[in-house]
Amino acid sequence: MQNNINSLVATKDGSNTLFSQKYNQHYHNPDDGAINEALSKHIIPAFTYHANKKELNILDICFGIGYNTFSTIYYILKNNLDIKLNIFSPELDGNLVKSLETFEFPKEFEDIKHIIKAVAKTGKYEDDKIKIEVFIGDARKYIKSLSKNSFDIVYQDAFSSEVNFELWTKEYFDDIFILCKSDCIMSSYAVATPIRLSMNEAGFFIYEHRPIKRKITLAFRQKQDLVGKFVDMELKKQRNRQAVALHDK
Repeated sequence: MQNNINSLVATKDGSNTLFSQKYNQHYHNPDDGAINEALSKHIIPAFTYHANKKELNILDICFGIGYNTFSTIYYILKNNLDIKLNIFSPELDGNLVKSLETFEFPKEFEDIKHIIKAVAKTGKYEDDKIKIEVFIGDARKYIKSLSKNSFDIVYQDAFSSEVNFELWTKEYFDDIFILCKSDCIMSSYAVATPIRLSMNEAGFFIYEHRPIKRKITLAFRQKQDLVGKFVDMELKKQRNRQAVALHDK
C-alpha cells in the first residue's frame, strides 16, 4: 500500500485539498477550488450531456481525496435529481483513502458524512440510489477487469502526464474507449495537444469547453452538439507536424 506524504492546502472556494510530495502537485488547483473544480470541469458538463438518464455508471480516474465522487453525490442531492449512481474508482494510495475519515471536508458534504466514513473504512458504500467501489491498486490493471461498453461518464482526473504518464497514453485510452457506452462523455482538465491526440487516436472525438476561466477537454465516442466546441484533430496535426500522441514506453 502506498504511503504518499501530503500536506493540507486551503483553496479559494473554501474547500481543502492536498499537496502531494510524491508527485509535487496539488490534487486540485488552489485558485479554482476543490469543489468548484469537480463541479465545473467534470460533473456539470457530464450531467448536462446526460440530462435525461435515470441511472449513470461513472468511472472516476483516480479517486484521490474523493472530491469528484462526493461532489457528484452532493450535486444530485442539491438539485433533487432522481438518478441512481454507480461509481467505480481506482486509487493507488490506500492510506490516503483511509485518511478521509478525518479529512476536513467542506460544509457542502455535511449530509454525506456517513458515505465518506464508509468509503474511508471499507472502500465501498451502497444504498438504494448510490453505489461506490474504490479499488486500491494499479489503475491500468483495474480498468482491464471492468465490463466493456458499460460506462456513461469517465472523469479523467489523474495527476498530469509529467508525473503520471501511464494514465495519459494512447494505449491507456484504448482501454478506456472499450469501457465506454456509445454515448459516453469523458471529461478532463488536460488540454495539451499530445494528450488530445492520444484520446483521438484511441477513437474519441475531441471537444473544448470553458466552464470557468480555464479550458477543459470533453471526449466522446460519437459526435454531439450538446456541450463544447468540436476540435478538428486532423487539422491540428496538419498545422503542427511536431505534435504526436503519447505512447506507452
